[in-house]
Amino acid sequence: MPTDMQVTIAGVPFDSPVIAASGTFGFGFEYLPYVDMHRIGGVALKALTPLPREGNPVPRICETPAGVLNSIGLQNPGAESFCMERGPRLAELGCRVIANVAGSNQDDYLRVIELLEDIPIDMYELNVSCPNVRSGGMSFGRDPEAVRALTANAATITERPLMVKLTPNTDDITAQAQAAKEGGAKALSLINTLLGMAVDADTHRPMLANITGGLSGPAVKPVALRMVHEVYKAGIGLPIIGMGGILTGRDAAEFMICGADAVMAGTATLRDPSAVERIARELEEFANEQGLSSVSELTGSLKAEAQDAY
Repeated sequence: MPTDMQVTIAGVPFDSPVIAASGTFGFGFEYLPYVDMHRIGGVALKALTPLPREGNPVPRICETPAGVLNSIGLQNPGAESFCMERGPRLAELGCRVIANVAGSNQDDYLRVIELLEDIPIDMYELNVSCPNVRSGGMSFGRDPEAVRALTANAATITERPLMVKLTPNTDDITAQAQAAKEGGAKALSLINTLLGMAVDADTHRPMLANITGGLSGPAVKPVALRMVHEVYKAGIGLPIIGMGGILTGRDAAEFMICGADAVMAGTATLRDPSAVERIARELEEFANEQGLSSVSELTGSLKAEAQDAY
């Protein structure tokens, strides 16, 4: 019997545990020629701020060994413009929609949520962890008390589930996770990109105009797996959406084995626009091969003993 691929995150059912991550998938419409949205779990929209942002100066993206370094700077049209021009059409995507909320201060986050309340989305992802924006808002992710306060205040203005996107650029990611829960978060997503930089040895110049940026792709996967496992083992008790270097269905399975209830794929879509659908299909094939009745059986199934060397 085929594996049941449906998962439920914060009370919201997803037809697949594979979701397109925020930042590399635009607002979903851009990928309609390449992805059958009914075959994936959902889409996390490009981050929205109250006012339009042009983002950081160029160059702001470069390849690195086994990854990509970006310093986009949350370029977006602004929440108000988005709501007027694209918000009413979100139901056309045919999958769950997660709005990624960002800002320079707490009021910005709350304003974005207020603007988005009248459009068809399923939950909010509070982006407190972008490493390449020089503003006060992005420091929230390193301060558990700030995470708790922001989440608590956001919970007072919406009945939609709140998910908090955690930063890996911290000493203890479990402290952030616990603070998010205490503030009223109903789910966690992790990890965002790792802060890094790249240099051109010939010119002695940084590859990015902003000097530093966020590292994503396969290079970060071991770190992401470790942090997902840490949060799961800490017993926070919230659903976890894991991400960081997922290129295949087996990668997605590894995150679920470490404790994730669902996964997001981002950088993979830069190389293969249809990657999210392919990963979802490969994960389903893996689950069927494993003889699972539900894909959720993978979650937290990591065995304590290490594999024998060979």
